[in-house]
Amino acid sequence: MKVVILAGGFGTRISEESHLKPKPMIEIGGDPILWHIMKCYSYYGYNDFIICCGYKASVIKEYFANYYLYRSNVTYDFASGNAVTIHNSFAEPWRVSVIDTGLNTMTGGRVKRVQELIGNESFMVTYGDGVCDINLNELEKFHRENHTIATLTAVQPGGRFGMLDLNEDTGAIRTFAEKRLEDGGWINGGFMVFEPAIFDYIQGDDTVLERYPLEKLAQEGQLNAFRHSGYWQCMDTLRDKQTLEKLLANHQAPWKVW
Repeated sequence: MKVVILAGGFGTRISEESHLKPKPMIEIGGDPILWHIMKCYSYYGYNDFIICCGYKASVIKEYFANYYLYRSNVTYDFASGNAVTIHNSFAEPWRVSVIDTGLNTMTGGRVKRVQELIGNESFMVTYGDGVCDINLNELEKFHRENHTIATLTAVQPGGRFGMLDLNEDTGAIRTFAEKRLEDGGWINGGFMVFEPAIFDYIQGDDTVLERYPLEKLAQEGQLNAFRHSGYWQCMDTLRDKQTLEKLLANHQAPWKVW
């Protein structure tokens, strides 16, 4: 199953660092938060990634262009025409497609732009700025058992996000109100699973995934929630980054399952 990571936003709320690089490339413990997200997916066996870039896309492209080299032990033999010998590599078995999906394209539009790469199969989608300790295999199993077009991961981080109205018995989402109410209820934490039918709900670059597509699916009973009561944290601000850094430095990072 392919994993689409939305990594094209401007990251204005963490402009202290995002003026130099896209937010997913801001480092936590010496590695981009994007890398941490990919490591989580890889741990559960998902190794085929599509990175939807926009703002400063070249930074992400250059990172992956050199990734294998940086993770390897190498001998450069200048006496033999600069022959290069790779002794061993510590790189993951990843297949990474880095796609420039436009500077101002909305989240739904970015997903739509990579439709050809996804094909007619189920796929995962998440944001390039959040980590959690979710069991992704259980998420996929839940999605397949419930037979809806879309499943998102519902989390309870506190009171500064929007709210999902859930059926407590089945997990069905009755209404989808992204970033509207601020009372600490269930919110969309990303880590989503979609069927190809999702593309029928996305009109073009101006489509915000969290608006019409998910709201319409909720109205039709085609959006479900996988409730995750464990750790979840997005990196919106410099304070969030510092929190993640501290957890990692103290060997207390819940998302580090690998």
